[in-house]
Amino acid sequence: MQEKTVIRFSDVSKVYYLYKSSKQRLMGTLFHHAKCKTNRAVDHLSFEIHQGEAVAFLGRNGAGKSTILKMVTEVAFPTEGEIYVDGRVGALLELAAGFDPEFTGRENIYLKGHILGLHDKEIAALEEDIVAFAELGDYIDQPVRTYSSGMKARLGFSINVNIRPDILIVDEALSVGDEEFKRKCVSRINQLLTNEHMTLMFVTHAVGVAREFCSRGIVMNKGRAIFDGPIDEAIARYDQLIGKK
Repeated sequence: MQEKTVIRFSDVSKVYYLYKSSKQRLMGTLFHHAKCKTNRAVDHLSFEIHQGEAVAFLGRNGAGKSTILKMVTEVAFPTEGEIYVDGRVGALLELAAGFDPEFTGRENIYLKGHILGLHDKEIAALEEDIVAFAELGDYIDQPVRTYSSGMKARLGFSINVNIRPDILIVDEALSVGDEEFKRKCVSRINQLLTNEHMTLMFVTHAVGVAREFCSRGIVMNKGRAIFDGPIDEAIARYDQLIGKK
């Protein structure tokens, strides 16, 4: 039986246009021939990820890893090529993004749930699990503007892992909270991978964590995939790329 493809990049490129001023940016919008510098963050990239796979993206800063994740979550869009995504996506990118600072933590659960496409009844069924996992105590009913950055990250993480996503996107997000909470986050992701047949896309510089979660690795360099294969071989290729012995 052929495995179901849940993510496909077909000859995808992403070009950022770098303008010196807002005036130049406006001219670039109105007249496409206006001069500016360009940065090709992703360069003719193709790959497929199947349901239940856990794939690590490795590479130096600026290799295109985070841009790939942003295009999967539709925070950014490709300049060329096609992207196919099949399933509900939970994204641990900027964990506090999308919160209303004047809303309480509990109210923001509903706000983020609606953004992720859930209905009130679905959110209500998950609410107490999200509250319990976040471990914010009485602060859950206080405005988010009173939260520390760590508290916001805890709530963001809890929402995204408890909606039971089909695809989980993680970009260096396991630095939330104290060591005990980090272990709890790792355990929760492992549970989702094992029991929910969830698909994982994981960007990290911590190769030990990548090895713990992932069986496959894609090594990026200057917007291109220079290796795609078993995680141990991918880590070895990444170490070679960064000059680590």
